[in-house]
Amino acid sequence: MKRRIATVAVVVAIGAIAVVVGAAFGSWAWGADDEPSAVATADESGSGPPVCPRAERVSWQKLATRIKAPVYCPSWLPYPLEGRFDGVFNGQTIDPDRSYLVKFLYFDAGLPGGPQEVHVVFRGYPDNTRLPQCDNSTVEDGKVVHHFSPCFSDPKATKARFGSKLATLYTSNQGADQWHLLYAWRENGSLYSVSEHVAPPYTYGQVLHNLNRMMRTLVRVQPRNAAQS
Repeated sequence: MKRRIATVAVVVAIGAIAVVVGAAFGSWAWGADDEPSAVATADESGSGPPVCPRAERVSWQKLATRIKAPVYCPSWLPYPLEGRFDGVFNGQTIDPDRSYLVKFLYFDAGLPGGPQEVHVVFRGYPDNTRLPQCDNSTVEDGKVVHHFSPCFSDPKATKARFGSKLATLYTSNQGADQWHLLYAWRENGSLYSVSEHVAPPYTYGQVLHNLNRMMRTLVRVQPRNAAQS
């Protein structure tokens, strides 16, 4: 009898562990609606308009002031991303023409089922509405030949509206946005974009859902002038 009770207890304990582990890894396979946000979003909770989180707003404010142009802060990012510019894989670059790239990246190669990657990229091109060009150089007869083509391509015919933004969805992209779905829109003489890599743990449909949610909850951050600084 004691042996039977001990065996049952072990089975119950193993079952409980399996449920916990299954729930943990199952969260990766849920729809994007079920994922906890890495950044609080007032709009999604219905309590008010989206806000740029205070901890992240400082970095976006500095970026806007440095390039002397508005930028868009995400009030929500796909789980498990964090919106800090100084994260382990996060970062920003600014080119001489004041165009910028801000990336947020999570990567784990050791999870069951293979590597997991969540990668989101924000771009802005102040006073420029043209699509960026990517250099696909080749070596021909010992010489480097430059072949330029738009970094964003394969646009969907139907545009998506997010408030005042009329965005085009591009499904074949290059550079930092390779293998990403990408929304690009023009606003006040400038071009902006946000993209996310289609890769586990998110499917194509979930990535598109994430992009739609990010687009709905972007917060415009204006540059500060010298008097405000």
